[in-house]
Amino acid sequence: MKNSKLLSPFKSNSLNLNNHVVMAPMTRSRAIGNTPNDIMATYYGLRASAGLIITEATSPSKNGLGYPNIPAVYSTKQVAGWKKTTDAVHKNGGKIFLQIMHTGRIAHTLNLPEGGEVVAPSAIQAAGEIFTSEGAKAHTPPREMTIADIEQAQEEFVQAAKNAIEAGFDGVEIHAANGYLAEQFINTGTNQRTDNYGGSIENRTRFVLETTTKIAEAIGGDKTGIRISPFSEFNDMLIFDNMRETYAYLVEQLNVLDLAYLHMAGMSAKIPEGYLTELGAKFNGTVIYNGGLGYDLERAEKIVSENEDSLVSIGFPFISNPDLITRITEGAQLNEVDQDTMYTPGEEGYLTYPTLENAK
Repeated sequence: MKNSKLLSPFKSNSLNLNNHVVMAPMTRSRAIGNTPNDIMATYYGLRASAGLIITEATSPSKNGLGYPNIPAVYSTKQVAGWKKTTDAVHKNGGKIFLQIMHTGRIAHTLNLPEGGEVVAPSAIQAAGEIFTSEGAKAHTPPREMTIADIEQAQEEFVQAAKNAIEAGFDGVEIHAANGYLAEQFINTGTNQRTDNYGGSIENRTRFVLETTTKIAEAIGGDKTGIRISPFSEFNDMLIFDNMRETYAYLVEQLNVLDLAYLHMAGMSAKIPEGYLTELGAKFNGTVIYNGGLGYDLERAEKIVSENEDSLVSIGFPFISNPDLITRITEGAQLNEVDQDTMYTPGEEGYLTYPTLENAK
């Protein structure tokens, strides 16, 4: 691609990147025992040519481990495991943020370690099923969080952010999207509380804003990003009446923190035309646009060209193409993703995709 802004260096007050392409966070379920390992370090290291890598969703606590074989970052062993990944990425000239996610009610007790509990803003069971060691099961009904539980969860997020910096990450992304705990507080379908964390827009956004503020104070706003997904119905989310007003308020409040970026997921067909651009314009900083882009490079180029201080995150193509940036640059054909090995343990479908160099 000649004269491509997408492939040109990007610089902001918080980020200094080799290009405008972000590797989107994607769960791969290779963290056996919830601990990052050597093959994960190799996987991310091979993709360091992305301007920025955002890791798969990583739990800050035992309560947040709703899925099997997802990583965490609350123990010294987990921090040491993640250090291998950051070393591999930095050795290859890349930048990497850790995405912190608490699954909340999207969980089953079979997937939690001893001492873990399924909790959520309100005691409302999520529709559908979740994969477990015993096959697909209905989500475990959550216990409604007390104020003490809320404070504990926030402190777990903060400690996870500190642990991430200790592990060598360039920053963290707070996962307030896709129907997990942080978004469960925002959404009226999952939050029916009557205290200071429920009801009004100010109350429903309080958990996210307090948590983000505490993390920014702990590690710096320039090392803190956040991901949101307005108008998404993923994980049994409701499209509620004052959604536009809710997210406008949230973004305006986030502005005072001088964050590294706002990352917006746009995979839902329910998003009104032009809405994400409109919302992104309210944010006083870098905006990462994502959602249904696939390998639509023309659209990605258009986004970064028309929206100042913007990046584009790409998901699936990075799974099967560790050298995606090289392939984009050369206009080379992509490897196809093997759906059957997306979440299976081991190297197959994880480290077995060829680069252009080793395919010769």
